Amino acid sequence: MPSAEYLFVFAQSHEEFRVPELLSISELHGFTIGFDRYANVLEEAVKRPFMILTLDKEEHARILAQRCIMIKSIHEFYAEGASYEALHTQNCLVRPQWERYIPDTSFKFSVLGYNSTISQRRQRQIIESFAYMDFLGKIEMKNPEVTLTVFEEYENDRAPDGGLNKEGEFKRVYFGRLIVDGTARSLMKTFDVKKRQYFGNTSMEAEISLLMANQTLASPGKLIYDPFIGTGSMAYTTAYFGALVYGSDIDGRQMRGKGIPHKTPGILRAAAQYGVASRIMDLCTFDVTNHPWRCGSLFDAIVTDPPYGVRAGAKRLGRKKLREDRDRFQPAIPLPESYIPPTKPYELSQLVTDLVRLARYLLCPGGRLVFFLPTVSDEYAPLDIHTMLCNGMELVANSLQDFGSWGRRLITIKKTSHAEYPLPSFDSVGDGEESGDMYVPAHKDFREKYFQGFKKDSER
Repeated sequence: MPSAEYLFVFAQSHEEFRVPELLSISELHGFTIGFDRYANVLEEAVKRPFMILTLDKEEHARILAQRCIMIKSIHEFYAEGASYEALHTQNCLVRPQWERYIPDTSFKFSVLGYNSTISQRRQRQIIESFAYMDFLGKIEMKNPEVTLTVFEEYENDRAPDGGLNKEGEFKRVYFGRLIVDGTARSLMKTFDVKKRQYFGNTSMEAEISLLMANQTLASPGKLIYDPFIGTGSMAYTTAYFGALVYGSDIDGRQMRGKGIPHKTPGILRAAAQYGVASRIMDLCTFDVTNHPWRCGSLFDAIVTDPPYGVRAGAKRLGRKKLREDRDRFQPAIPLPESYIPPTKPYELSQLVTDLVRLARYLLCPGGRLVFFLPTVSDEYAPLDIHTMLCNGMELVANSLQDFGSWGRRLITIKKTSHAEYPLPSFDSVGDGEESGDMYVPAHKDFREKYFQGFKKDSER
């Protein structure tokens, strides 16, 4: 069966996340998506709510709509144009695609506008302009067999003079048959942080945690690890899609929450709320630089939101300064159960470099590392990402969530090698030698830059 074109309608948020999510879910289910129309303009195309993409089967459209958070609906594509005259001309040329619905198929028309509201009077005029299709079936507004949809795309929500858009002065108009509405977006309400039994000030919002879960290719039988699990936002969504989840954090209080010691940990209480408590394998308290892993290639994916110092700073075991009068190598002595080991700051650029190398050790071949990296908008360069990579690890996606003077990038890295790698040293000197350069990325000392208002060196 030859490939066919489909009209994708996206939610207008997180535009840079759309294509990586589509590619991830298609890879998970073993099919491809064609972007032939956007060979040289994909970066601009993702900023618009409509894309015409190629799929081999209609079933693939249904799979994407059931899993992709950014999809609002998918339609069998019939025609588009800068005017209705052009659209109708193109629609007549594809008559073989829709003529089978003419004799006895119940149907309805929908006319929708992006950045504009279309009056009932004009909607009726638009529908009547399709009279040449000559559908003979019953008009059924509630449960039609076929829904034909017209989309008018206006450039902005206001006309150049600041007034409302004038009807008919659209940028583009699209026409197609509804295949499926996007059902995955309803999960944003399911995982709404405000309705969660256990959450904290660093809990990830539902939409982003679902996007991250899709980037991990979470599915039944997969084993996924979050080394900075905190209050568990990514654990719930990856487990919902069928994966088994293991989590750790240097601060066990984040995972447990407040309450009596023997009470069910907060993460497990929230997981039970979503029906996925049985998929949380275990939660452990340890410093990721002093972890207990003694063999690699364990996990299918690692997903995490490392602390970067805005709401919570990253820590690792150790003292900020060693006392000169203290012997560096003291004999081991038993410590009381209540002993809390000292910690020191864990600088962000070193943390992410260590994270990539830890992932290379712990991931199975083909496994993915998915994490957020905060960046300074004026200072960021693609080299910031490429310098954190190492042999056997390849960048898959880099999507920006823009906050103005700074943003955070959802980074997806894939382990491409089948070679066995040693444990990372977590030593800044050793890791610097492996990378072979002294490049300083823009996210270095991000916490200090954030609280200084991202002033340039000359302004500080």
